[in-house]
Amino acid sequence: MHDLDFAHMHVSEEEGQELAKEIWAQDNVEFTTVGVDVGSSTSHLMFSKVHLQRLAEGLSSRFVVVGREVLWRSPILLTPYRRDNTIDAETLKEFFDIAYADAKLTPDDIDSGAVILTGEALKKVNASAIAHLFAMESGKFVCASAGHNLEALMAAHGSGAVALSRKEHKTLLNIDIGGGTVKLATVHGGRLLNTAAFAVGGRLIAFDDDGKINRIEGPAEQIAADVAVKLEPGGTLSDSDRDKIVARMVDVIVANVAGKADDELCRALSVTDPLPATPRPDAVTFSGGVSEFVYGREKENYNDLGRELADGVSQALGDKRIPLPVYDPGQGIRATVVGASQFTVQVSGNTIFISESASLPIRNTPVALLDVDLSGDFTAHQISHAIGHALERFDLTEGADRVAVALKWGGEPLHARLYELAKGICEGLPKTVANKEHPLMVVMDGDAGKTLGNILTRELNVQGEVISIDNVQLQDFDFIDVGEMVQPTLVVPLIIKSLLFATPGR
Repeated sequence: MHDLDFAHMHVSEEEGQELAKEIWAQDNVEFTTVGVDVGSSTSHLMFSKVHLQRLAEGLSSRFVVVGREVLWRSPILLTPYRRDNTIDAETLKEFFDIAYADAKLTPDDIDSGAVILTGEALKKVNASAIAHLFAMESGKFVCASAGHNLEALMAAHGSGAVALSRKEHKTLLNIDIGGGTVKLATVHGGRLLNTAAFAVGGRLIAFDDDGKINRIEGPAEQIAADVAVKLEPGGTLSDSDRDKIVARMVDVIVANVAGKADDELCRALSVTDPLPATPRPDAVTFSGGVSEFVYGREKENYNDLGRELADGVSQALGDKRIPLPVYDPGQGIRATVVGASQFTVQVSGNTIFISESASLPIRNTPVALLDVDLSGDFTAHQISHAIGHALERFDLTEGADRVAVALKWGGEPLHARLYELAKGICEGLPKTVANKEHPLMVVMDGDAGKTLGNILTRELNVQGEVISIDNVQLQDFDFIDVGEMVQPTLVVPLIIKSLLFATPGR
């Protein structure tokens, strides 16, 4: 039965195992990643092992996460400050170095990573000092500066609220209570609907070990003034005054959750537009540092108002001022990214469009995915509106920040439809088109990149750099590197980096 009428060879068991490994490696990637979170109040990091697998049927042969394992979590560090109120980068570096040592890892063991900066860490002097800590590994790391909307979105994903809304088929309101702000995110069916933020937090006032005030944030002064309490550095707060301030903070939280943040203090503390009145949530979830007290996972006093604020929120839940059930999505203070995945895609320069003026390579460009249906009829106004909404969701400033607009193409690649798309892109990115400071970057999963690029440059007269790439699927929280075109094959290498969360959030 084994006789064959053509020449053949036998493979040893050892060679077979090696061949199997090579085949497996073509469609599977395992790597170690680190997620670093530096905020106004706390900082921490975690190391994870991630398994990616190729979706062979996908247009881009995109890799997706099929397994993740947290290897080590650092303790929570109260973000260190110098006397001039700038973040102490040297102390942060010591903390990170100790974390690597305790995890029994070195920077060489890390394949990719994500550094998330929020609050005070976003200020220019702080951000540059923190970024310098990871400068040697800038090619591996994604550095995301999260404003209020993006921070709310990340908290909803990182806490597990987005995944829970998909599982429960409910509309959930994730309330992320940190040291300086409360971020709200309404999610339903695994999708973000709306975000909002206001300046209430557990560490707006901080005390030393003797109970004397050593840090007062501006919003704390507004809240204290509203309840006729005077704050002074080096002074103390009576129990009565602490109660007044915390009670007023809780009032502001309750008003925002109820969609009735219309008194003078609520308006003064808002840092984004409030949540719309609808849809109303079916339940609430909590994340952020104060959530650890709400869920009873933390008891320690951190010389601030965090524990008392959590007690006030719990009381509001108990007396139905917040008349909603509470779900625990699984993550609290660590509701952030665990790292970043990374994989390479090659696209043909014959089917995409890259203008001759384009300066390549371009690295770490954030992706804004448009929430618009392109399978049927659409208008340029719908495209423009979708771009504006996507930029707002990720706290990107049109014309000032580099961005790659991503879209899921549907229907026929007819000229009239692509012209309407190109017109909407120009209307949605007018400063990018006019200023020429950043390239106009569009990435789609359909096969029309070259045609779209030609319409933008030849028919709509876009004079700056235009990069239009097709056959690539991108998602929210992706970042893209566009490499130099490889001659003579005319292949363009792309590196896709994706922020990862502890629970599958999309």
